[in-house]
Amino acid sequence: MTKTVYLGMIADIMHPGLINIINEGAKYGELTIGLFTDKAIASHKRLPYLTYEQRKKVVQSIKGVAHVVPQDEWNYAPNLRKIKPDFMIHGDDWQTGPDRELREEAILTMKELGGEIIEIPYTAGINSSSLDKEIKSIGTTPDVRLKTLRRLINAKPIVRILEVHDGLSGLICENIEVTNGTSIDAFDGMWSSSLTDSTSKGKPDIEAVDLTTRMQDLTNILECTTKPIIYDGDTGGKPEHFAFTVRTLERNGISAIIIEDKVGLKKNSLFGTDAIQTQDTIEGFCHKIKTGKNAQITSDFMIIARIESLIAGKPLEDALERANAYVDAGADGIMIHSKEKTGADIKAFCQEFRKVHPFVPIIVVPTTYNYLREEELHEWGINVVIYANHMLRAAYPAMVKVATSILENHRSYDANDLCMPIKEILELIPGTK
Repeated sequence: MTKTVYLGMIADIMHPGLINIINEGAKYGELTIGLFTDKAIASHKRLPYLTYEQRKKVVQSIKGVAHVVPQDEWNYAPNLRKIKPDFMIHGDDWQTGPDRELREEAILTMKELGGEIIEIPYTAGINSSSLDKEIKSIGTTPDVRLKTLRRLINAKPIVRILEVHDGLSGLICENIEVTNGTSIDAFDGMWSSSLTDSTSKGKPDIEAVDLTTRMQDLTNILECTTKPIIYDGDTGGKPEHFAFTVRTLERNGISAIIIEDKVGLKKNSLFGTDAIQTQDTIEGFCHKIKTGKNAQITSDFMIIARIESLIAGKPLEDALERANAYVDAGADGIMIHSKEKTGADIKAFCQEFRKVHPFVPIIVVPTTYNYLREEELHEWGINVVIYANHMLRAAYPAMVKVATSILENHRSYDANDLCMPIKEILELIPGTK
């Protein structure tokens, strides 16, 4: 009787090491590949470059592979209990590092099933992390970047977006990672903020910086990063102008635009009722959404409607009425905004909205209720969290501190510890050295 073999893998970047382990696994019997789903991978590390279906086609075509099944968790035990293989194959690289716990659970599971784990020596000279860095250095295309946000929303419990305002802040968002237990936390995408774009240019946040000017800065970010970008479109302007904005952003690979349902001179929402804030009519804003949706070419670009009702002091019912109408008009997601410090009004909105729209993405900017963790926001039904202005807010006091130190001491020596070493600056950007 033919023995059965199970091998779990991501198979996002195929290399000789993976082919070797497949070949070795096939020697022991009928080989089933447990292919990690996008959701399983994204819960542990970055979203894979290729979709599950794309990776499945590649793996199915490899000699020695008999079956390909989805592995829905970053955990081998559920599939092992379902398939009950005689052997499980894995590289020996999981004997150390964050995957040791996975190994221990797999060993116990296979003992329970009366099977055996066979560890294949790691192929020298092959490093997936290095290959990943190489891919990042090559960059991406507008088409690939454009599609990524929707994939992230479908794959992750919550999508984490960080404000960037230039190429350098974009590189920080692109590359910074933190190991958290067995998983790696990173930012999933970038937010092009009208507030930070305006402020960095010394201009007020009143839509004074036009799309053409902002696209110049966006190009710098696009050229050195690969992650999806959400564009802060303020009010979106006149519907006729909004159509051109959508076309420009879409063809440049921007994943989404957020527009707020206000009219007149745009003022920052956190002023609340302290500044004149006039909401558009439901009919007027729905017309703008429809105009934008009719202008886009692909189904990948997202138009997200930002509701200002709670900011303007209107009741929850008004926000919900607008949300339902905007979704019916074609909005791909709803951003609900508030300046309250508890977040209670946001929670109430999400609970009621989810009764009618269980799958429409909800986006928040928790600037004022920032004590809440992402896990709690996810429990409310929120899909995307935007950290909307923190990079510029952090940079400004740091620059003021250095400048003050130079004036106080009549030299820069005393500010050395406040500054990044020149050598690190030179090595930060690929191609500088």
